[in-house]
Amino acid sequence: MDEEEIITWLKSLPGVVVETVAAQSDAPEIAWGDSFAYDAASAALPADHRWPFATVVTKDYPGFDESSQLDRPGVFRVNVNVGRERFTQLIGYPPSEHKLRSPAADPSTLDVVIPHPQYGQQGWLAVVSPGVNTSVLLRDLLREAHERAASRH
Repeated sequence: MDEEEIITWLKSLPGVVVETVAAQSDAPEIAWGDSFAYDAASAALPADHRWPFATVVTKDYPGFDESSQLDRPGVFRVNVNVGRERFTQLIGYPPSEHKLRSPAADPSTLDVVIPHPQYGQQGWLAVVSPGVNTSVLLRDLLREAHERAASRH
């Protein structure tokens, strides 16, 4: 799966809005090219009041989020807010313990579900360059995250 396939698939879900940050936006330059998926109700809120349920990140954020080594050619990361229960089910410990534990997988490994390097403690999972090992599960996680986000409104 490449970035466009994921974004197109997300847009096919009912009530999903995907925004890819453009250079002419008010967003910081580092976010240009990254995509944020919202349920329709969240997308209607002012930018400073909405939270995505998933993101597609195309590059490292220097000094903040570099462990996935996204600056490699063709590498990107899909991040999904799966919540405490699903995080625990897939990772084997609750998000609240994430900072205390060493990740089982290197955060730069391709096509493996991992705790998000920066937001694992908030119930986020990530997949660097999803492929045959994770594409089915990733779609399920994205669908579940969308349903969770939509149920809040």
